[in-house]
Amino acid sequence: MQAKCTCPGTDHEKALAQIANVIDLYRGKDGSLIQVLHLAQQIYGCLPLEVQMFISREMGIPLSEISGVVSFYSFFSTVPRGEHTIRVCLGTACYVRGGKRVLEGLMQRLGVELGGTTQDGKFTLEVARCIGACGLAPAMLIDDEVFKQVNVNKLESILTKF
Repeated sequence: MQAKCTCPGTDHEKALAQIANVIDLYRGKDGSLIQVLHLAQQIYGCLPLEVQMFISREMGIPLSEISGVVSFYSFFSTVPRGEHTIRVCLGTACYVRGGKRVLEGLMQRLGVELGGTTQDGKFTLEVARCIGACGLAPAMLIDDEVFKQVNVNKLESILTKF
């Protein structure tokens, strides 16, 4: 079964060839799986089972180990993600100061469930347990940009920047 990424402009065979080149660069280096997976996700857009199987064969690592790493770390995704990733902090300070309302407001405005991607492919919505901005609570990230003291009334103006 061939993986077919739905990411715009992704050529499946070309992407696998690029991933094979990455694997060649890391071949024989202990502890390189996470680096290979990061680069493979950048190339392919996500890490569906078929790409994991390809990496398993090429690196000689059991598929169970690769799948375990992919499912354990939140920065890996097995499905195509949005152009921008929104992470709402639900650490203690953010939760107490309204983080859950911010999350619910985003779900409503974007029309997605937690972990989902908008139909236009613009945003993926996730939760972060703590982003280290407790004094700015409630906080959220869009890609690498931190937004402080967010409330549902600020969401529209924040989203229009993207």
